[in-house]
Amino acid sequence: MTSSKEDRDLVEAYRLGANSYVVKPVDFDQFSETVGNVGMYWMLVNQPPPEPPAPQ
Repeated sequence: MTSSKEDRDLVEAYRLGANSYVVKPVDFDQFSETVGNVGMYWMLVNQPPPEPPAPQ
């Protein structure tokens, strides 16, 4: 989560391997809603890679 809306920052974040880019709102109510939505995204929508097999 960032305060930057600059295109160059967004492009650089993804270039460096970011999974998502979320600009945090200044308004507290909007910020709270955004944090809740981001949490739901990571818990319910995001598909993580499978766990690697355990060493034998």
